[in-house]
Amino acid sequence: MSAAPPLKDSYELAVIGAGPAGLAAAALASGLGIDTVLFDEQTGPGGQIYRAIGETPLRERRVLGEDYWHGSALLEAFRASAAHYVPGASVWSVSRAREIGVSVGGVARLLQAGHVILATGALERPFPIEGWTLPGVMTVGAAQILLKSSALAASGEVVLAGSGPLLWLLAAQYVRAGVAISAFLDTTPRGNLQAALPHLPAFLASAYFRKGLRLTREVKRRVRIVRNVATLAARGEGRLEAVVYRAADGVERQLAADTLLLHQGIVANVNLANAIGCAHAWDDRQLAFRPVVDEWGMSSVEGVAIAGDGAGIAGAEAAEHRGRLAALDAAARLGRIDRARRDRDAAPYRAHLRRAERGRAFLDALYRPAKAFRIPEDDVVVCRCEEVTARQVRESIGLGCTGPNQMKAFLRCGMGPCQGRLCGLTVTELIAEARGAAPGEVGYYRLRPPIKPITLEELAGLPKTAAAVAAVER
Repeated sequence: MSAAPPLKDSYELAVIGAGPAGLAAAALASGLGIDTVLFDEQTGPGGQIYRAIGETPLRERRVLGEDYWHGSALLEAFRASAAHYVPGASVWSVSRAREIGVSVGGVARLLQAGHVILATGALERPFPIEGWTLPGVMTVGAAQILLKSSALAASGEVVLAGSGPLLWLLAAQYVRAGVAISAFLDTTPRGNLQAALPHLPAFLASAYFRKGLRLTREVKRRVRIVRNVATLAARGEGRLEAVVYRAADGVERQLAADTLLLHQGIVANVNLANAIGCAHAWDDRQLAFRPVVDEWGMSSVEGVAIAGDGAGIAGAEAAEHRGRLAALDAAARLGRIDRARRDRDAAPYRAHLRRAERGRAFLDALYRPAKAFRIPEDDVVVCRCEEVTARQVRESIGLGCTGPNQMKAFLRCGMGPCQGRLCGLTVTELIAEARGAAPGEVGYYRLRPPIKPITLEELAGLPKTAAAVAAVER
């Protein structure tokens, strides 16, 4: 891995995202002699799951757990490779011809790639409830960033709410770090277990079962768990002061709170793939859109592959193997190896991938988020950037708005700095419910570059004429 050389005008392979999929893909591709560049928006490799793996100040291994430290092996393999590593790089555009727009250190430029692997990972699912925009309300992912990168944790009265494996993981990490958790409000619907039972045998034979059992036991010993939470709201004047909820008995209760950490699962980060024009489909199991890819991660756009959780949620271990499969296919397409060797080398990774994905269907069914926490009441803010409420969305549908893209003209939903990351799925499901249609029929925002904020100064510094562009490409 080298960070020092300046960016070249072109590379055989560009990998975008330095999580488990991106690190594994770049290391393997580089080892096959492919001229590889890895762009990462963060200042250090690891992605969200292995964030700050090379520099975390939290050195006590038991706090973050052994699964986190598995990232060290990935990082070492990547550092030993010849891949060109570019941290702090914001990729704001990739064309169908694989021209990449990227900003590094406040300077924007265009470069060409023969093949692209998107390893952009996942986002936390929106969790729109009353008061979720108050200071003091955060996502579990944000809390993990602070813990891993700065050894910082919430203090005072801390409440965790939602469902999903990541919520249990953070609870366990907080317990190990000595953080007092006032309550764990579990919003997992009561009927989910029955829906998950057909997938139980595969789950019991998976690593998920053993790890999950240890985590839940660890948390239950130290934290008060409130099951079957059906309503949830954050209250306060100017900042969070209390969490109000109803559980199975229907009685409204209130907890004093300085910090509320919300989570109800993760979904594929599809923004860049969407902007490129890759085909997507609604996944009813994961209640989200995901790119349409083949067994190698190849998308509907020639020369653009998608690896890791960006192609559908399967976890860090699966992402790593998906990255290697995408790299092998890239090597074959670039002429570095033939298809026979690609298939032969892929066999062990496919076996590892099957094991890593075993039990995932059970988790998807068990932690399927409740409708009430996906499709909010009228007064709840849906689009945080433009401060649009669910009522306004529903009213615009009554005025003839048929989909998320038309909604932009009515309300500017999805046009703020987050480009729909925090409201896209909510808007789709609100429209689908109002129209009595399937979310896949309603669709998602049609994204256009730049998909990340870029200054006018950076844009002005790009080539402006055909001759200048040709000079850059040379």
